[in-house]
Amino acid sequence: MADDPGPVTDGPEANARLTGALAAVLLVLLAAEGFTVLSVRQLLAPHVFIGMLLIPPVLLKIGSTTYRFVRYYLGSEAYRRKGPPPLLLRLLGPVLVALTVSVLGTGVVLMFVPRGARQEWLFLHKASFVLWFGAMTIHVLGHLADTARLSPRDWYGRTRREVRGTGIRQWAVVTSVVVGVFLGLLLAGRTGRWL
Repeated sequence: MADDPGPVTDGPEANARLTGALAAVLLVLLAAEGFTVLSVRQLLAPHVFIGMLLIPPVLLKIGSTTYRFVRYYLGSEAYRRKGPPPLLLRLLGPVLVALTVSVLGTGVVLMFVPRGARQEWLFLHKASFVLWFGAMTIHVLGHLADTARLSPRDWYGRTRREVRGTGIRQWAVVTSVVVGVFLGLLLAGRTGRWL
């Protein structure tokens, strides 16, 4: 019997696990944020808190998917073997990133702009949200099966040791959420200016 070679060091699998775990976290947070949108005037403080909480995990997920994109197009053999996402999702990716940055960015700006400029920024926030929602729906549906398959792999005992770097990926996900909670607590108090 051959010796067990140990955990795989395959970059694409490690990257996919990080991306999948972040996608699962974001699905939960986006669902909670969506709930606040239904009655945003009454739920403004939770809306802002969750919006701020979303920023670090979103940035980390953009980073992990950008890393895969760059490695693939720079000709990394392992990433080439894994292959690209479907064409529609590849084309949608940059649009979705721009819309996500727009929704989150306008939300942050709304916490700081003077009262006289709020209506313009609120319009931009709402308009970018509507466009983002359509793009995000396609993105989520296109990756739902992969997210369900990959997101738990670093968290289950029997699969967590298959790919090196599990602890680093877990800490990255948890840290992004903790930093998001800190941002949420820091800025949710600013909602008093709106009420």
